[in-house]
Amino acid sequence: MINAFDPKRADGLTPREQAMVSRRQRLLGPAYRLFYEHPVHLVRGEGAWLFDAEGNRYLDCYNNVASVGHAHPHVVAAIAAQAARLNTHTRYLHETVLDYAEALLATFPASLGHVMFTCTGSEANDLALRVARAHTGGEGIVVTSLAYHGVTSALAALSPSLGEGVPLGRHVATVAPPDAYRGGPDMPQRFAADIAAAFAGLARHGIRPAALLVDTMFTSDGVFPDPAGFLRLAAQAAREAGALFIADEVQPGFGRTGAMWGFARHGVEPDIVTLGKPMGNGHPLAGMVIRPELLERFGGQVRYFNTFGGNPVSAAAGMAVLEVLRDERLPENAAAVGAHMQAGLRALAERHGIIGDVRGAGLSIGAELVRDRETKAPATAETTRVVNALRERRVLISASGPGANILKIRPPLCLSRAQADLFLETLDSVLAEAR
Repeated sequence: MINAFDPKRADGLTPREQAMVSRRQRLLGPAYRLFYEHPVHLVRGEGAWLFDAEGNRYLDCYNNVASVGHAHPHVVAAIAAQAARLNTHTRYLHETVLDYAEALLATFPASLGHVMFTCTGSEANDLALRVARAHTGGEGIVVTSLAYHGVTSALAALSPSLGEGVPLGRHVATVAPPDAYRGGPDMPQRFAADIAAAFAGLARHGIRPAALLVDTMFTSDGVFPDPAGFLRLAAQAAREAGALFIADEVQPGFGRTGAMWGFARHGVEPDIVTLGKPMGNGHPLAGMVIRPELLERFGGQVRYFNTFGGNPVSAAAGMAVLEVLRDERLPENAAAVGAHMQAGLRALAERHGIIGDVRGAGLSIGAELVRDRETKAPATAETTRVVNALRERRVLISASGPGANILKIRPPLCLSRAQADLFLETLDSVLAEAR
């Protein structure tokens, strides 16, 4: 895993931290991972700040799940108020989930008229696959080569970023991500052609196409947002092959790109959209938004039930997040502060040759570190040092991409311009010391 803590190298930890790591291993087993060479012990959050057990303050430039800010008082109050009244399963009539469904669907194109609620993004993607297969009669799925879409057996089988220890399904084909930095101006056409070829390859093996599933910012692949509009060609290629286009908006959605939805930048309407925990600011709320006609066969043949997907407390949390996004104009803030941060990163690139490319939309940003700007060789080891040096200066980010050399920057949407400047100043000092 990128940016993973190695328990075998725990000598630099305090006795308390060593005890906690040992306790985690004893109680939780070996499959869990921690971030950073020196893990962070967090106890509190507020806005874009996090605080450790000693009261030290960290600037959070990574946690997209707390989309409107850690412990946002309006969301906390909504959860507490509804929990004090009623929380139960979804087979009783309750107005809150209906009010929320109306408010949420109003943010989508009119063609996307149904929403089904789940508890996790993995469940939402799993449900989308079930519907896509029921509608198309196919099984074949195309994803990008370092995609992450979930942790269930079905989703892990089409999440290459989980590593070689998690084999891909025989019904899954991968394509190279839409990397305009290395691919040049013809990337959109090549990406669409790769998708068409992948579906054709599945068909040659007797696997009928079902869906193209992509994170619309390609976050795990390395953050690839541009040129805006290139997803239209990709969706067209999928549909011509007989597949549906599923937009995974778990990471890009809810205003992160400056628009409400990542797909909106591309002028394309998906057949299905999947959502995850940012919609509840970390509360276990997720969902699938879909064209009504695609649910006809599935809904006529299958009884779908998710015990707590869209329960009253989750629905209250989701409604509160929509209200904060609107009232605090957080998508607009993401656009403005994100543009400021990208401009600052490009200014740093003029002084630090290790920054080969800066790209992003809103507060979903990637800064690619390279050893040489001509060869674009990934600066993998250097990126690890930068991420950990930032952590030591109490600024939290991570990395992504096949070379683990792309700084992945996705803070809560309330990040201020002053906080963005703090990040830029800290990164500047880290890069200067790394020369």
